[in-house]
Amino acid sequence: MSSGETARVRRLLLFSVWASAGFAVFSSIWGILTGSSMIVFDGLYSFASIGLSGLAVLALRFVRRGPDERFPWGREAAEPVVVIFKATTLGALCIYAAVGGIVDLLRGGREVEAGWAVVYAVIATAASLTVGLILRRGSRSESAEGAGTDLVRSEAAEWLGDALLSVGVLVGFLAALLLTARGRTDLAAYVDPAMVVLVSVAFLVVPFRLVIGGMREVLSMSPPADVQAELRACVDEVERRYGFQESFLRAAKVGGRVDIEIDFVLGQESRVVTVADCDAVRSDLHECLAALGYERSVVVTFTTDRRWAE
Repeated sequence: MSSGETARVRRLLLFSVWASAGFAVFSSIWGILTGSSMIVFDGLYSFASIGLSGLAVLALRFVRRGPDERFPWGREAAEPVVVIFKATTLGALCIYAAVGGIVDLLRGGREVEAGWAVVYAVIATAASLTVGLILRRGSRSESAEGAGTDLVRSEAAEWLGDALLSVGVLVGFLAALLLTARGRTDLAAYVDPAMVVLVSVAFLVVPFRLVIGGMREVLSMSPPADVQAELRACVDEVERRYGFQESFLRAAKVGGRVDIEIDFVLGQESRVVTVADCDAVRSDLHECLAALGYERSVVVTFTTDRRWAE
């Protein structure tokens, strides 16, 4: 990734940090004034995101220091580790909030200023959607693959998930407002804690997916299907060009780096004979793989005996 691309990713992460800070203060104050535990939970979630987003910025700086004697294959593994830590922390917060909501339900609910809560839900939905779309667009921009991209994507997933759930919160507060207008404040009191429980449980989906994705990278499992297909297409093209009998591809995605091992089996029709021919194959592979945009660690071997490639 170029220095300009790194700066772009850093700006996106810092944008998420400042957005979380503003939203956290706004939600906390509004939640206290309206007496809504749901809005206070939203504020606490944003406060947690501030520190975790800052951690993502530090992780990006760590990754950009590149390989050295201690990290001969680079530092990209820090990305999935940070994603897992972040997702686990937010998941724990959701579980804590869900337990609190259940306690409030058992105690008879919580009275809330429903009208002001509706206004908050509208603002929260619009703000979360805007920030999420900005981050997602930035992570999908041209030449966006590389160090830090997964961190930006995890930030976007959080904000978009927040926006979706804010719509549900809006519906809930509208229902509470309607019940209050009809004189059923006893039922309206259950709406806020019930939403805390439902939203907390629904929020767990995003951290769960992030943990699964991060664990795949930490455990050096195969990359997502689309990445695997792109790598396979490059290898197949070189295999046809040089008349190899067969090829074996092993790959794992770790943060913005893809670790690749390619074993070519030479047959009677193979055009590779000398070491110079082998280097030509490596050069063609390098050009094809470079177009995918990832940092790469590539090992290429050649054999006439298939058992050494399996």
